[in-house]
Amino acid sequence: MSNIKIYTKGGDKGSTSLIGGTRVPKYHDKIEAYGTVDELCSFAGLLRDQDIDNYYKEILLIIQNRLFVIESLLAADSEESAANLPKIEKSDITLLEKEIDKMEEALPVLTSFILPGGHTTVSYCHITRTICRRAERLTIKLSEKYQIDELIIKYLNRLSDYFFVLARKLSNDLNVEEILWKPFK
Repeated sequence: MSNIKIYTKGGDKGSTSLIGGTRVPKYHDKIEAYGTVDELCSFAGLLRDQDIDNYYKEILLIIQNRLFVIESLLAADSEESAANLPKIEKSDITLLEKEIDKMEEALPVLTSFILPGGHTTVSYCHITRTICRRAERLTIKLSEKYQIDELIIKYLNRLSDYFFVLARKLSNDLNVEEILWKPFK
């Protein structure tokens, strides 16, 4: 069995192939969107590598799997190319909502915006949340030109909420003070 080479040289002139074979420039809106979801998935992996409860690591692994599904769907060049790919389901969104609700039960009521920081792991959560918001914006932009399953946008929206609440929960678990934003006058 021979190894598959990681480099194909096909992108040396600034283009790449979508799922389905269509070649597009590497700055194409589809590449921007699924590339940002890939960045998000990588940061979710970095968060999973932190010294956090194994339960959160298991949820993050599920999230990374779903992000790969989103990447593949965004990389498809047509509905036909996406037909046999896995999909985001309502149950994926429900899982995030249940996790958010469960974490919020253990947290004080939020009365202000929170300044990110206080602990490296908490900061990673906030970075991951902001990348998720960017992925959501790029996917919404993409949906103006291409047919994008609305569940993908809902999932990304809920996922950014999940990372925000996870940051708060980890602050609580790590006994880190949340710094509330107070505008200067």
